[in-house]
Amino acid sequence: MSSTTSSSGSSPDVPDAPVGNASAAPSGIEMKVVAPSPGSSGARPVRTAGTKARAYPAYLAGKLGGAVVSLFAVLVTSFFLFRIIPGDPVKAMTRGMPTSAEQLATLRRQFGLDLPLWRQFTDYCAGALTGDLGMSYQFRAPVGELIAQKLPATLLLTGVAVVIYSALGLWLGTRSAWRRGGLGDRIGTGVALTLWSVPSFWLGLLLIITFSVGIGPVPGMFPTGGMESGGTSGLPYVLDVAHHMVLPVLTLVAVGYAQTLLVMRSSLLDEMGGDYLTTARAKGLRDDDVRRRHAVPNALLPTVTMAFINLGHVAAGSILVETVFSWPGLGGLFYQALSVPDLPLVQGLFVVFAGAMILMNLLADLLYPLLDPRVGR
Repeated sequence: MSSTTSSSGSSPDVPDAPVGNASAAPSGIEMKVVAPSPGSSGARPVRTAGTKARAYPAYLAGKLGGAVVSLFAVLVTSFFLFRIIPGDPVKAMTRGMPTSAEQLATLRRQFGLDLPLWRQFTDYCAGALTGDLGMSYQFRAPVGELIAQKLPATLLLTGVAVVIYSALGLWLGTRSAWRRGGLGDRIGTGVALTLWSVPSFWLGLLLIITFSVGIGPVPGMFPTGGMESGGTSGLPYVLDVAHHMVLPVLTLVAVGYAQTLLVMRSSLLDEMGGDYLTTARAKGLRDDDVRRRHAVPNALLPTVTMAFINLGHVAAGSILVETVFSWPGLGGLFYQALSVPDLPLVQGLFVVFAGAMILMNLLADLLYPLLDPRVGR
């Protein structure tokens, strides 16, 4: 009886499998050996769909956790920050009225100002988490109701302004970057830098002097302040409100569009040196198509952040502009609350303003993976 062996010592019934090729495995399972790339110490890990599916929930949880921490920091800041403002709220409310020490003590006890600071803080946090922002010292009304009354006017004014200056800034920023170095780019960038550095209240005062009071040959064409003249309804009321909105909206647009233009221009200039744009042109695409379909979508992430921050400003309003134009919104209400100081109202408005910004930033973070799949992976 004889046996046959191969020169390599392996059984003749089992052929040698070539290194680096797929070999058959039991049960019909295909196994693939991936050779390591040159210079690497081993096989490169392959990111699968399951890995991506697990990555986004972790990304989402991190962003939600950050938003919760930020909101708690806002509650702490709003409570302690405004308590270092000089002034006694009770004495400010009773200014000009004969008030005894016993009456002042009764008011402090009524508003909870006689409690220890830690107790005031815990009561404030508990109320804020349940939607109870307290009672206004100045107006003797719930803070939530006062905010709800003034919010529509702020949303109308700043909402219209944000839509206009966001669209205008995106359009002008794109054209300025695509034709960088030209006359239009130099003029547009110079004007934007100038307006961005101008204080909004100062610009509003100039517009009032020029177009409300009238200067030289320019007659006064617009109201000096307020939201309506009164005594109108229907279409005349709408036109009257629009007439009052012209100057404050123009002030907000002049300052806001400049910021959007500069951010969009800078972001698009960073993308214009990309090889993918050269490839798109080599495929025969027109220059406008390259800009609209390839360059602009990739340059939108910083501008999306700016747009969502601006949407946060819609709820916060503009304290200075609303005060200058006597607009009956949250900005003017915040100024009135600071003058007392009306601590519950100031704290409630601060939480609403900051909460709107936190929410808009969270929405922008959640939108990023849809615009750029590399985010959150």
